[in-house]
Amino acid sequence: MFGDSLSAAYGIAEKRGWVALLADRLRRERADYSVVNASISGNTSAEGLSRLPRALKLNTPAIVILELGANDALRGLPVAAMEKNLARMIRLSRGAGAKVLLVGMRMPPNYGPEYTREFAAAFAELARRHRTAFVPFLLEGVAGEPDLFQADRLHPTETAQPVLLDNVWKALRPLLKSP
Repeated sequence: MFGDSLSAAYGIAEKRGWVALLADRLRRERADYSVVNASISGNTSAEGLSRLPRALKLNTPAIVILELGANDALRGLPVAAMEKNLARMIRLSRGAGAKVLLVGMRMPPNYGPEYTREFAAAFAELARRHRTAFVPFLLEGVAGEPDLFQADRLHPTETAQPVLLDNVWKALRPLLKSP
């Protein structure tokens, strides 16, 4: 798992975050996978890209889940730069022998219609172009529900974590070997 605060369980106990819940589900399903959460709160796609080669060497993953880009948007960074960084991360992951699951994000409308449209489309285009498994929107079923966010209104609560897991699981399950 390679992401930002949304996958690093920001503001909640790590064992209650969706990535830890994923590890629990894999164990229950007797899937022969271990989960390494290499997510760092605040990371942009550029910071993730700089960390990825070392993480791939240390872990030799079968599957890489990429969940980065939200911090690029929050900082108003160019969508094209994020897209380029994520494309490079997909290629590096595949070069290390891993399947890739790209997790998309959307921005609220206050970022303007052009930026929000371009931002969301970048993930879909990357998934199409690189033929990766794809979650269109990590926060599907959570966004627009104020009770499912912490006081900062950016980070999902513990209650929201199973929803995030279910969103990812739908696209991840077909990538897993049968137990």
